[in-house]
Amino acid sequence: MWQIFLGSLLLSLIHALIPHHWIPIIAISKTEKWTNREAIYATLLTGLSHMISTIVIGVVVGFVGIKLFEKYSSITSVVAPTILLVIGIIYLMLDFRAGHHHHHHFDLDDEKLKSRRSKTAIISSLSLAMFLTPCVEIEAYYFQAANFGWAGIFTVSAVYLIMTLLFMSALVYFGLNGINRLNLSFLERHAKRITGIVLIILGIVAYFVEF
Repeated sequence: MWQIFLGSLLLSLIHALIPHHWIPIIAISKTEKWTNREAIYATLLTGLSHMISTIVIGVVVGFVGIKLFEKYSSITSVVAPTILLVIGIIYLMLDFRAGHHHHHHFDLDDEKLKSRRSKTAIISSLSLAMFLTPCVEIEAYYFQAANFGWAGIFTVSAVYLIMTLLFMSALVYFGLNGINRLNLSFLERHAKRITGIVLIILGIVAYFVEF
């Protein structure tokens, strides 16, 4: 379970760090002259929408994993980390091939956002965009967590939900107050590469290390 907890924590932090998860909130907040409280509120709502769709799909994946583990435990103990490795390699390949393409969750046209002066309309649009783009990397990790039954699935869901929302909110707050001066251009350009490396490491750990 420590393996599942630490893996979930690592993926959550990397996931929240991706600039396109929180920079649009900062930009819109400054344009619309939102208060810090309004910006954090928007971050929590849009982040929660993203988490809901991700977790729902993850629970389904985990349920399938549990059923397979009950019948083929010796096979799934190998298949689960293999899936992590394969997806990690795919992420690396996508990063090297795409190069300049970014990982977008906010794939909305800026002019459309500017034309919607209503805070409710803006937050609704961002929430819908987040809901329709669940994260693939954590879905694969749900299959690994299924080896520990529903406890593993709950651990992944709880850690991913809480840490992602907290970290996204912190980044928005620091960004709005000029505290965040980090150069995240590399992370923005190579989010897939970083995620791929983490998934490969988690897959290798699942093969050889027992907690």
